[in-house]
Amino acid sequence: MSAEAHAPAQPLEIQPHDAPVGTVKPLRARTDTAEIDSTIIHPGSVKINVKGAFIVDQEPSSPPGTLRISSSAGSHDTKDIRLPNHTAVVSHIAVDIGGSLAKLVYFSREPLSREPGGRLNFMNFETDRIDDCIDFMKQLKLKQQKLNGSRPGELCVMATGGGAFKYYDKIREALGVDVIREEEMECLIIGLDFFISEIPREVFTYSETDPMHFAEPRSDIYPYLLVNIGSGVSMIRVSGPREFKRVGGTSLGGGTLWGLLSLLTGAKTFDSMLGLAETGDNAKVDMLVGDIYGTDYGKIGLKSSTIASSFGKVFKMKRGEESQAEESPGLANGSSVAESSEMTSHSEDVDAKDSRPPFSDADISRSLLYAISNNIGQIAYLQSEKHSLSTIYFGGSFIRGHRQTMNTLSYAIKFWSNGQKKAYFLRHEGYLGSVGAFLKRQPRNWGRRGSFEDGIVPQMGTQARDEARSSSPVMDYPGS
Repeated sequence: MSAEAHAPAQPLEIQPHDAPVGTVKPLRARTDTAEIDSTIIHPGSVKINVKGAFIVDQEPSSPPGTLRISSSAGSHDTKDIRLPNHTAVVSHIAVDIGGSLAKLVYFSREPLSREPGGRLNFMNFETDRIDDCIDFMKQLKLKQQKLNGSRPGELCVMATGGGAFKYYDKIREALGVDVIREEEMECLIIGLDFFISEIPREVFTYSETDPMHFAEPRSDIYPYLLVNIGSGVSMIRVSGPREFKRVGGTSLGGGTLWGLLSLLTGAKTFDSMLGLAETGDNAKVDMLVGDIYGTDYGKIGLKSSTIASSFGKVFKMKRGEESQAEESPGLANGSSVAESSEMTSHSEDVDAKDSRPPFSDADISRSLLYAISNNIGQIAYLQSEKHSLSTIYFGGSFIRGHRQTMNTLSYAIKFWSNGQKKAYFLRHEGYLGSVGAFLKRQPRNWGRRGSFEDGIVPQMGTQARDEARSSSPVMDYPGS
């Protein structure tokens, strides 16, 4: 790649020291023809205009002029992010390939619409079907001209996650384009910082009484703990824009739930497993505090509905069924063969009904979902205590906006912290890494409100930085 693609963006022009304190020149407009040509050829120079960005809630149909690329294997997340003020060319896409899912982000214009700008689109594919994801990226390459005005040969793929290494040669050979691999943890943090600080109605808290209480975008976001729940779980302490450390995790994550439920139930997909959990009753499988005490255990703050032992009733019920089968009477003395046959047939029918477990696949799904979520919630709380962090963000494709999962994680944080800490969730929780990789193609710090390079911050007051931002909606932060 040429040096131009990595050239630093133009920094804010600071007034000389004899100028009035706190004044800056406005960011310059990109009007030079050669510079525009360079921007088109080298997408690393493109700046994304996020002024007025908003999440597109579920649409009954695509708006006029919206270009969609269909895929029978991928799942299109309808929560696109509209960028109404961005009109420049974007010649790259980003993919985060994990152990279970590959998450794709790409930009598209709305050329036939009367509305300017474009949108960020979100797709996911099962990693086992990575060929379908690559085929979709081929379509994006072929339709680049209509999507965002660039030529097919200019496409660049930003890749992160373990699959960025595992499938690097496969993607490069199939697409015939540059594939740039980015560090996974850094991409997660960049993506989360962007969502926290720039996108309205993205971050929220969850409770049964207030299911989606949105938090306003803000700039004072550090420090915090990110709990990223994918196939496994990583817990990352974030102290600043590029200051982070993985402090812990657990192997019991989304892959554990997926694997065990595929063995224990007839569900074939992760979404169908979550659907089963919606209708299940974990009390038929789990041993509750009420099963032991007959009531609440108020002295230590445990309700009767609190889970004392996940799957704690299963062994007792199974042992009871086996004992009952052993005690069943054999042939009655003096019975004829015909009578015996009739009795056997009737007995088999009764046994078939009696052999059905007193719990369903849905009950098992709900119980295991609670077990995994409670475990993650408690470990997250302990890590937040150890590192003195009061703000905890939960991300990753395990959550998927599933209310029982969010409620369990929220309750765990609230319970163990005595209400002193909150669990925060995101509407694009599964796309932190892919969005981070997408932004990595931008100048460093794009998407981080107020995160200027060292050496510039001391010369600018808060008012001056605000004036600089208001003078231009394009996020043209210094550095690259």
